[in-house]
Amino acid sequence: MKRLIERILKRLTLRLWQETAEAAPSAHLDELRSMRIAARALRSILDRVIHVAEQRLAVAVIGSNILRKPLGTDWFWRPYLWKGPIQQPGFASVQARAQICEGAVIFHDCRRSELTVRQIRNTRDLDIAPFGFRMDVFRFDGSFLSLVLELPEESARGLKLRHVIRMDVIVEMEKPLKIFARLNIKHGPNVEQIVRELPLNAAEVAVEFDLAYTKINEKRVEKIWVDLIFEGPEMNQIILRDVTLTRRPRADL
Repeated sequence: MKRLIERILKRLTLRLWQETAEAAPSAHLDELRSMRIAARALRSILDRVIHVAEQRLAVAVIGSNILRKPLGTDWFWRPYLWKGPIQQPGFASVQARAQICEGAVIFHDCRRSELTVRQIRNTRDLDIAPFGFRMDVFRFDGSFLSLVLELPEESARGLKLRHVIRMDVIVEMEKPLKIFARLNIKHGPNVEQIVRELPLNAAEVAVEFDLAYTKINEKRVEKIWVDLIFEGPEMNQIILRDVTLTRRPRADL
C-alpha cells in the first residue's frame, strides 16, 4: 500500500511540475520567482539522486559473468579473481608461488620481493567485470614475473584440435612493457605450450591459440592453464581490469 501511495504521489508531483512549466511563460513575475526557487530546490535533490544512481548502475554487479563472446563460442570463462571478492584482497612483499585466490598464483624469482598486489573494484562505465587486479612493482631483481591462471575442468572437456582458444584482456599500466600469454595443455605425460604477445597498442587486446598447430592428444587432455608473463615490470603499476577466455571450433574450409 505504501509503494502504491508513493507511485500516485510521484505521478501527481510530475503532473504538477508539467503544469508549472506550461504556465511559466505567462506567469506574473512574483509568481515566476517562487517557481524558480522551488524548481532550484527540487533540481538539487534530483541531481543528487541521478548522480548516485548513475554511479551505482555503472558499476558491474558482483558475480556478473557478462562477457564478449565470439560467434560459435562453446565455452567461456572469467576467473573468479575478476568476478567476485576474494578472501584476502591485498598482499605486500609477495613471495614466489603466492596463491592470490583459488586458481590464481603469482610466480617470480626475486631474492627480495618489492611486489604488492591487490584486488580492486572496477568503477568505470566501460568495465563489465566487477573487479580488477592491480600489481605495484618497485625494485625488481628477478628474471621473470608471471600470473598463472588455472582453467576449470570444463575447458578440457571435448577439446579438439579444431578448437581456437581466445583470451581477452583489459589492461592499464604506468609505462609500456611487454606482456606474453602462454597457453599450457597437459595431455598424458606431455605439456603443449603456445606463446603469444599481447597487442597492447591494438583497439582490442586479445590473442588466439589455434590448436591445429599443436600435437595434443585429444583423448588424454587433463589440465589447462595460462601464464601471463610480464617483461621488465620494475617501477610500474599494472592493472588488469578484466581477463576472459573463450573457446570455439574453427570454421571448416
